[in-house]
Amino acid sequence: MPTFKRHKVLGLFDVDFRLEKLSLLNDPLERLGKHVDFEMFRNLIEDRLVDATKSNVGRRPYDYVLMFKILVLQRYYNISDDRVEFQINDRLSFMRFLGLTFADDVPDSKTIWLFREKLNEKELVLPLFDLFLESLMSIGLIVNEGKIVDASFVEVPKQRNSREENKEVKEGKTPEAWKIKPNKLAQKDVDARWTKKNNQSYFGFKNHIKIDGGSKIIEKYFVSTASLHDSQATGNLLSQMDEGQEFYADSAYTGEYVESEIQKCMLVNKICEKGTRSRSLTEEQKLSNKEKSKKRARVEHIFGFMHNSMDELYIHCIGIKRAEGVIGMINLVYNMFRKIQLTVK
Repeated sequence: MPTFKRHKVLGLFDVDFRLEKLSLLNDPLERLGKHVDFEMFRNLIEDRLVDATKSNVGRRPYDYVLMFKILVLQRYYNISDDRVEFQINDRLSFMRFLGLTFADDVPDSKTIWLFREKLNEKELVLPLFDLFLESLMSIGLIVNEGKIVDASFVEVPKQRNSREENKEVKEGKTPEAWKIKPNKLAQKDVDARWTKKNNQSYFGFKNHIKIDGGSKIIEKYFVSTASLHDSQATGNLLSQMDEGQEFYADSAYTGEYVESEIQKCMLVNKICEKGTRSRSLTEEQKLSNKEKSKKRARVEHIFGFMHNSMDELYIHCIGIKRAEGVIGMINLVYNMFRKIQLTVK
């Protein structure tokens, strides 16, 4: 018997002691459960998902707030349906966050997938995002110290298509070889696109966000294919409610289109200026860009949290509708953790 391992009889309170140890180790899920009122989402989810015509005969469905919290777990840890089912059964921290005990049934991976599909079918993720944003506004966390926009790639599994197939997909056509094989067609992402930045290729989508410059809370988002230029999403992010705010963005957002959107919403242009081959930036412009970049760089902290703490560089889904749901949840979960950072000392 190994000498380094102590053996003792399982006690009545040993699970509680282990949970207490997790608390001392700063379990992020315990903080999330304590400082985010997930019950605020219940009425919205139930109103949209409950089928009034469904019979009461048979097994009762899992609680909708429980299922929503499982999707939150998925996005924070970026894990698959199968993996999240395993982790809920395996990890005390997951069980505590979900309010489950060893005596409770755990939803299987198929049930989790079906719930997420229902949310996407009802286009419910954006209303859930907006509902939580309203709660942040109600406690004064949107301080309106400028608006900052930027975008980040969110990659999906690469498609092994021929050049001819890719050409047809870009033209909005479905290759004939796929039509006769419905199972193959179901696995083909006809929405995701290739693009290249800094000599590196990406395949998937983009997460365009607008944040409050003071609090670093995401106020609005827009999901596009990876090939859409960052600046072309500006009109989907700005609104008349931003009137009078300073607008920060990197030099990729220069151009007539962005300028017209800024004027339409009556913002103050603080976009970093771009030099050209024929006209270099003056020293005054360089100093101005440096000051603007100090403010604009706050948006990079958000993508840093998503990519490092949430590992959300890569998602597994097919089609832009599902990508909108997943990326919307990514942004919502970020805002939840940002609320904790701002309000819990």
